[in-house]
Amino acid sequence: MKPTDADPIADPVSNVPIVNIANILTVFRIVLVPVFLAALFADGGHNPWWRVAAWAVFALAAITDRYDGRIARQRGLITDFGKMADPIADKALIGSALVALSLLGDLNWAITAVIIAREVGVTLLRFWVLRHGVIPASRGGKLKTLLQVVAIGLYILPLPGPLHWIAVAVMVAAIVATVITGFDYVWRAVRLRAEGTARARDAG
Repeated sequence: MKPTDADPIADPVSNVPIVNIANILTVFRIVLVPVFLAALFADGGHNPWWRVAAWAVFALAAITDRYDGRIARQRGLITDFGKMADPIADKALIGSALVALSLLGDLNWAITAVIIAREVGVTLLRFWVLRHGVIPASRGGKLKTLLQVVAIGLYILPLPGPLHWIAVAVMVAAIVATVITGFDYVWRAVRLRAEGTARARDAG
């Protein structure tokens, strides 16, 4: 049924069915989180075969993160559910992996705390500026996510001693990117809110 001149303009987001390939991939990523944790903690958390299995599940989940958003944009499948569930799925995967690795003694709790604090802070900033607009993802943010995923993946794998330093180096780079992009997000959020407040004042 096409909208008439008397009808309000249709919202393209609300008209997209919730059950679509992009949202299915997002939900699938959420479902993979407990599967990943079960494999990682199996047999005490240090069985090399189970660690490889956990890495495979983590990698599969990370791949879905790569494609669900792209598919949604390319095929016009963006929904309110997807916009809400996608960041939840991302944080569930990264956050659970960091906490699990720290519980197993493989990753310093300080690293986990810094990354999780940054993600929680950015989420709160999104709500803080929501009425003024949306801050788009930056290249730095995408690089941060890539470095985090690669670093976590290397920590999950049962790497021999010399190769473990590669994981440490990538994690250091991920921490640097996490902190820098966090401060950048704060700056952009403050600027966006100030601009929105100024526009509202001028309009009033």
